[in-house]
Amino acid sequence: MRPLKIPAAISSIIDKSLSEEKMIASTLMEYARISGTVPEVSIVIPAYNEEQNIVPTLYSLCSNLTLRSVEIIVVDNNSIDRTAELAKACGITCAFQPIQGITVTRNLGLSMARGKYVLNADADSIYPKDWIELMVNPLEDSSVALTYGRFAHIPTTSTGRSFYFFYEYLAEFSRWINKKIKDEAVNVYGFNSGFRRLQGLEVDGFNHPEGTNEDGWLAVKLRNSGFGRLNLVKDPKAMVWTTDRRIQMDGGILTGTIKRLKRVILKR
Repeated sequence: MRPLKIPAAISSIIDKSLSEEKMIASTLMEYARISGTVPEVSIVIPAYNEEQNIVPTLYSLCSNLTLRSVEIIVVDNNSIDRTAELAKACGITCAFQPIQGITVTRNLGLSMARGKYVLNADADSIYPKDWIELMVNPLEDSSVALTYGRFAHIPTTSTGRSFYFFYEYLAEFSRWINKKIKDEAVNVYGFNSGFRRLQGLEVDGFNHPEGTNEDGWLAVKLRNSGFGRLNLVKDPKAMVWTTDRRIQMDGGILTGTIKRLKRVILKR
């Protein structure tokens, strides 16, 4: 069952009831709790002009409940706002990638990561408190090469959650079609997936052929290299909440729904 409403724990972060200063202070404290000298998990976040979103995202990640040692790496891809400044204020390592593009940005983060496991996150998403554990746990099974999860949308315009509730069910059906007819790797998104760092490096990271996506192609490379299967994390406690800005950039939810229906009907 998909959520009709945004859970209270997520809403309390996105409504910004805490001031930026208080959220940064809390993130600093929580990051000290989950981080350690030798990280087991590296969370890599590419960011471009995310000053409105980066602190809530980091706050949600650092509030996770885990006994694993975690490092977070933000890779600033030529932001001209306060993205890097805010990430550093939260105590987070912030690298700079001068070459524009998501692939080189993710690759820089991967090259800097020290953990056994790498989790991919985005700077405009809110992560539930059990996300780290639920995404990493399946990777302890050697038959699993990559984990990926489900997500729901945070409306940024007048489009309400009720519209997205039905849109997301259509999206779930589309992903089911992808798995059955196309390739499950098409369903892997870079803001909600994880893999073993050394295996990611062995398959040349996020580099991919023209016309493909960096996140899905990494999944293909890991699976085809014999590192195991792709694992969908179905636990609702792992549901990531991400802004709908990509849908808005594509013309809005109606246009997005029509495009998705065409892909399902035409199977392409």
